[in-house]
Amino acid sequence: MENKKFYLTTAIAYTSSKPHIGNTYDIVLADMIARYKRMQGYDVFFQTGSDEHGQKIGEKAAAKGISPKEYVDEVSAQIKAVWDSMNVTYDKFIRTTDDYHEDAVKKIFTKLYEQGDIYKSTYEGKYCVPCESFITPSQLVDGKCPDCGREVINSKEESYYLKLSKYGDRLMKYYEENPDFIKPDSRRNEMINNFLKPGLEDLCVSRSSFKWGVPVEFDPDHVVYVWIDALSNYITGIGYHPDGSSEQYKKYWPADLHVIGKDIVRFHTIYWPIILMALGEPLPKQVLGHPWVLFGEDKMSKSRGNVIYADELAKRFGTDAVRYYLLSEIPFAQDGNITHEAFIGKYNTDLANTLGNLVNRSIAMTNKYFDGKVFRKHLEGEFDNDLVETAAKTVTKFYELMDKYHNAEAVNEIINLAKRCNKYIDETTPWVLAKDEAMQNRLEGVLYNLLECIRLLSILLYPIIPETCEKMRSQLGIMNDIALDDLKFGLYDGYAVATPEALFARIDTEKVLAEMEEESKKQMEEAAKENIVTMEQISIDDFAKVELKAAKILTCEPVKKAKKLLKLTLDDGSGVTRTVASGIALWYKPEDLIGKTVIVVSNLKPATLCGVESQGMILAADAGENDVRVIFLDDIPAGAKIR
Repeated sequence: MENKKFYLTTAIAYTSSKPHIGNTYDIVLADMIARYKRMQGYDVFFQTGSDEHGQKIGEKAAAKGISPKEYVDEVSAQIKAVWDSMNVTYDKFIRTTDDYHEDAVKKIFTKLYEQGDIYKSTYEGKYCVPCESFITPSQLVDGKCPDCGREVINSKEESYYLKLSKYGDRLMKYYEENPDFIKPDSRRNEMINNFLKPGLEDLCVSRSSFKWGVPVEFDPDHVVYVWIDALSNYITGIGYHPDGSSEQYKKYWPADLHVIGKDIVRFHTIYWPIILMALGEPLPKQVLGHPWVLFGEDKMSKSRGNVIYADELAKRFGTDAVRYYLLSEIPFAQDGNITHEAFIGKYNTDLANTLGNLVNRSIAMTNKYFDGKVFRKHLEGEFDNDLVETAAKTVTKFYELMDKYHNAEAVNEIINLAKRCNKYIDETTPWVLAKDEAMQNRLEGVLYNLLECIRLLSILLYPIIPETCEKMRSQLGIMNDIALDDLKFGLYDGYAVATPEALFARIDTEKVLAEMEEESKKQMEEAAKENIVTMEQISIDDFAKVELKAAKILTCEPVKKAKKLLKLTLDDGSGVTRTVASGIALWYKPEDLIGKTVIVVSNLKPATLCGVESQGMILAADAGENDVRVIFLDDIPAGAKIR
């Protein structure tokens, strides 16, 4: 047992804002795995935390008029509060502003530099501010960031680089020798085909254009870039240091599992393994890149009023209801979704009607017909045998699916056992048996079978809804700890049950949805106010730097391999035409635009989008959800300045 350790981590949450329910899936999924592994007898160490450096943090802090450290202290506390609201059992919450982490990161960077794995150069190319990622031209999707889909900016600065290219072949070999390193398999194939096979480009690992980060020891004009800083938390948090690591590190590393979102698989399965190779440390055994949680079919956005926060849901419906939805509704390899209506439907159907009703009826009938005490009777009827067989099959499937982290399928198997129990009640009609003195043994056996299945359910569901399972066991009169070894039907000779209490009260869907709709409206209003308050103000001199001109569209055509782009040829009155690539193809056809006069930002630095050099930008308005409208000018000559 001494060597049966299991070290798992979540991605550390970025301290730009309070995490929404999609971010929270990470920690809930990891907690389910941690609980399951502890039930299997593993010595589990479970680490999570917050990622607190970077350009975006500095900008957000400046907008609020506080220091970056004050800002991240506030948001990190929010993250921790949300995690705690989900009843997660992490052993360590690391912050990348922790002194020991920053010191180790400085030494890691210096070590890699001194051994020739990091070198100094100049970066010029595309950069995504929200993701804090440098993007190569081949990685752009429709001219935008491949990870978040947002606009990228041109960036040029002196930087240090990590020699990814030096380790590409070695990493490919590791993939081949460890086929389960990345799960699901689709993520593994993506890394091989999109990154390893085309050849790795060296990675920018420092920044000099902002100061909120870990300083490079030997070059204080630079700060360590987010990926060396953030990724290193998985080893610094358990005691790694280049000058000598702790016994805890030697015990738990390599990690058994990194639980992350699919959007950061590249960083964890290419950059992170190579950093470890360069340090001479073992690689993690497995990376699980889980899918996203969408609001219906959309990403969550405050301005759309569709952001759902796990802690707020928990206040209204209970922590276990939130855990249950996330762990039962998000598939292993495809994106899942959540809406208030879907959440309430799942709550009423599975938790209130199926599980809650089963426990309440079974306990109540045991109290009513046998004063709360029943003992095992060996029943051999068709329905009895089928129930016992279903229970045994459920236990087998539970192990099979949980070992592969197919949690949604595992929960489906478990809830099907609860449904089978409810059907068993309808088949055996205990209320009818109770009227016949000669059927008392059978009635007692039926109730015993139900209580025994509820006991099994309290073990099977424990990694998913732990508080509820404790309540179930309390109502069954069971005092001992939950153990997988107890997943055997007929283990108990009898039960002395307590008073039944509702596990999940049924929700009035229409009433609660109306209340939540009102809350969503308030959320949108608050977001609008926040945008007004935090919007960076500029001077009249700053505005004067932007040159706006009227320009007539002479020709217009689609851009190949770019569904959103149109290529416009403009007459801006200068005597020379200019080309502009604009992402308006979803709303306008080329023939609708030819001859129209638009407003163009004429002194914008040129940028190449999908092979088209765009020499400016035309102005358009967000006129509603998924509705963009170009601003047209009537009777304004080409070249007229817009002031």
